[in-house]
Amino acid sequence: MADLPIAAVVRIAKKNGAERVGSDAAAALVTKAEAYIAELTKKANRLAQHAGRKTIKAEDVDVAVKSA
Repeated sequence: MADLPIAAVVRIAKKNGAERVGSDAAAALVTKAEAYIAELTKKANRLAQHAGRKTIKAEDVDVAVKSA
């Protein structure tokens, strides 16, 4: 089961120009978004650990995004 609420993902899609979002497309967006967040978190966590921290900071996420 997905952790991200489908309604929130549909709202984001609509705010970015989608007039309508089918249920299959919404499910696909949720799946892809969760996969992206998971990968980004892994990279940011490695950066935080490298810096000797247990806490991921915004700068770790920023660097992880740039390295993607």
